[in-house]
Amino acid sequence: MLVQLLVFGVSAYIGSKVFHYAKKSNKTASLPKKNNLLNRNLRSQQFDEISSEKDQRERNMMEQMMNRNIGIATSSLVLSTVGSLLYRPLALLSVPGSIFVGLPIHQKTYQSLKRGEVGTETLVSIVTIGGLLSGYYFIISFAVFLFSLSFKLLKKATEDSKTKLVDIFRKQPFYAWVITNGIEIQIAVKDLKTGQVVIVNGGEIIPVDGMITEGLANIDEHHLTGESRPNEKVQGDQVFASTIVLSGKIYVAVERTGNETTVAKIGKILNNTVEFKASTQLRAESLANKTVIPTLIVSGLAFPILGPLGSLAIVNAHFKDKMTIVAPISIMNFLNIASQKGILIKDGRTLDLLNQVDTIVFDKTGTLTEEQPQVGEIYPSVSYAKEEVLKWAAAAEQKQQHPIAKAILKAAQTLEIPNIDETEYKIGYGLTVKINNKWIRSGSLRFMELAKIHIPFHIRKIQAHCHEIGHSLILVAVDNIVIGAIELLPVVRSEVKKVISQLRQWPSIKTIYIISGDHEIPTQKLAQSLNIDRYFAETLPEQKAEIIEQLQNEGKFICYIGDGINDSIALKKSQVSISLRGASTVAIDTAQIVLMDGSLTQLISVFELAQDFHKNINVAFATVILPTIIGAGGVFFLHFGLIQTIFLNWVGLAAGVSNATLPLLKHKQLQKAK
Repeated sequence: MLVQLLVFGVSAYIGSKVFHYAKKSNKTASLPKKNNLLNRNLRSQQFDEISSEKDQRERNMMEQMMNRNIGIATSSLVLSTVGSLLYRPLALLSVPGSIFVGLPIHQKTYQSLKRGEVGTETLVSIVTIGGLLSGYYFIISFAVFLFSLSFKLLKKATEDSKTKLVDIFRKQPFYAWVITNGIEIQIAVKDLKTGQVVIVNGGEIIPVDGMITEGLANIDEHHLTGESRPNEKVQGDQVFASTIVLSGKIYVAVERTGNETTVAKIGKILNNTVEFKASTQLRAESLANKTVIPTLIVSGLAFPILGPLGSLAIVNAHFKDKMTIVAPISIMNFLNIASQKGILIKDGRTLDLLNQVDTIVFDKTGTLTEEQPQVGEIYPSVSYAKEEVLKWAAAAEQKQQHPIAKAILKAAQTLEIPNIDETEYKIGYGLTVKINNKWIRSGSLRFMELAKIHIPFHIRKIQAHCHEIGHSLILVAVDNIVIGAIELLPVVRSEVKKVISQLRQWPSIKTIYIISGDHEIPTQKLAQSLNIDRYFAETLPEQKAEIIEQLQNEGKFICYIGDGINDSIALKKSQVSISLRGASTVAIDTAQIVLMDGSLTQLISVFELAQDFHKNINVAFATVILPTIIGAGGVFFLHFGLIQTIFLNWVGLAAGVSNATLPLLKHKQLQKAK
């Protein structure tokens, strides 16, 4: 009696709190403010895949259903408690409520039995109906109350995890300032069109993807790239919707709006990714289904010895579908951590596959080396100084944004660069510009030959040598005379040596390769300098995929890391693929994982996340299985009944959920400590 009073008191308190909360929530949901409706109408449909009005209605209906079930379960618990303490027939009134709350499960059981199948829902129906028929009204109503309460709490935990994950990419203003006929006017973001110029001031959120046409600003892009330091952006730089201008003022030419922006596509990717099932979850679900019939057989054999209560306790001890509840929370929390680190996981299966990787294959150009080269030696012709060659090259390239132009302009930043009179740009070969009535050409040897410009013999020798060692050579001509050449050197990423060292210490990784379209000598030198095992030089894009297949045939489990530009076939062929292309190309990138900051800095974090996820999901599996073992054993050896197995199930579920949320809590604490 004392136990029943205690359980009733605690349950009544929890039920009253939930009832008042539900009443308040329903009132708020049923009476939306006019401003909220207005804001919803003004919102771009950028996130309709994530949080459409239809989804919201479904969530509201689910919320109302859960609140109703808790109310009914609480009433049934009150009736069964009063009945068991004061007047036994009164407990019968709790039966309809207990049956009604579990009705969806009983319907599913009926449909399964019609198909000749027996699933975990069958066990729930047997315990509920068998317990009620045996007269265990209080125990069953208590179990139903715990079920309805835990279902609501877990549903809320899952929704909160998903919302937190997607909300990283949901900051979006309702209005934007644009220039129309020289006048600044405010319009709804959803009405913006490609080509319009948007004005963004300090403290404001950028509403579109686009190019800065004027101005300077410090921009917070941490939720895209994981980089906590602001990026200084100037004219010609790319900016993304939902990033924040911390200081300055910029004019942005609209390139993508709404569903086409990078953040919208990332949101859609994440929305799809959270639906994946980890291999451990699938294993647990398979085990649950396979052990249903053996559980029923053991329960039946135990009936003559243990009686109806013991027999039902054995059925109730089964772990059923708890892994289906716990695993998604763990998955979403790890995806959340990855997003905060600037790691976009496009295919959730990689969280499982990364733990099997034993071979890393790097693409060389743009992955191990920077996209932008650096100026090496300058080779002037007779009567010209090195500074003069560099000055004319910089003058020709001054309005260009490609990596070679940036390298030359960086080297010439202390020189006085003359202005261009007119420009003719020949794509793929070089530039022709007019400065002070002189025609300046900057480009490859092939470009000069097409212009019928004589190439000095010593420049041809330098060109041949640069070609052999993997360096580029830019020729500079003034009025059809080659005045010199500029050697451009590939630059190894600053983080590469540290990353390679970290990978070498990773237990599962046995071999590291380089694949490059570059020549033998520079590829060999890079492999040696980084202490990389083997390399493949002078490979075409299609040959990269053949090499991957060859390594796989040797039994290797491949993680291919490239810049995604000419690696699409190799990326698809590998078991795991990681791209460095960054935020601007996530939608078209074929890689399963994208490092959003465009560097290798977070590569080891990818493997650490996968390892931590694997451990976390295995612990979750143990928290689900262990109460079943203890419960079943306790029924036979410690005289456990339904109350004890219900308690063990509750504890196991609570432990599983706590374990699933622990990594995100630890990550937040680490972020605060920094």
